Amino acid sequence: MDSLTYKLEQFEGPLDLLLSLIQKNKVSITDIPISLICDQYIEYIAKAQELDMELASEFIVMASELMLIKSKMLLPKTEEEAADPRATLTDALLRYQQAKEAAQKLSPMYAYYSGRMVKDTDEISVDKTFVADQDVTALCAAVRRIVAYNNALEQAATTTFKPMISKPIIPVEIKIVSILRRIEKQGAASLEELLDAEVTLPDMIASFLGVLELMKVRKLLIADSVDGEWNRENALLGADTRFIINTNEDDVQESEYLLDTTENEPEQMALTDM
Repeated sequence: MDSLTYKLEQFEGPLDLLLSLIQKNKVSITDIPISLICDQYIEYIAKAQELDMELASEFIVMASELMLIKSKMLLPKTEEEAADPRATLTDALLRYQQAKEAAQKLSPMYAYYSGRMVKDTDEISVDKTFVADQDVTALCAAVRRIVAYNNALEQAATTTFKPMISKPIIPVEIKIVSILRRIEKQGAASLEELLDAEVTLPDMIASFLGVLELMKVRKLLIADSVDGEWNRENALLGADTRFIINTNEDDVQESEYLLDTTENEPEQMALTDM
């Protein structure tokens, strides 16, 4: 049968080992059962030596101290030796326990702050170059200028931008319907004819955008009038240039504006007639 092997815990020092034994036995540091703790401590050292573990001399010294305390506990006490022989060990264990708990709290703080650099505060000298007295009248005039400037900004926003954003927005879809209806009725129309009928600037801009959209999807084509017939092969920009509707539906690209005009054509036609 193969021999069993044991894996012992590693401790930072003899006090760490003693504190671990006290916690495992659930006893108080101020009332240490020396006989029990000493036996377990020596048992750990014996097993460590069997496993060829390197033990610091501090562990051996602590073992001798535990045996000394154990022997003093067994001997009868005189009045001169009324002090508890465990007091020095108890005090050392309490300080070690406090240091260990503090190390656990400081460890995450070290990981967070260790990479930082500290810079001393800069001392800024008082500026004594401007020593003129402040006139109350000048301060009042400065305040009035600031108030007048803020009022001018509010007035400019009201008089300049509010009329621009308060004008009705003309949908391009409605203008596309009117453009197509007019060209279907006339057969062709120039850009000037399409824009002359508009009354306001927003209407004219919406119509121009509608013409551009129809040209982009090839719903409108540019053509010249040659001998009464429309020529769109070599159309030149000039007085005779007109827009005609592309009758080849396969050549027309899809557009969200055209889809909206076909779905809501009755309603849009009613709006264009108003």
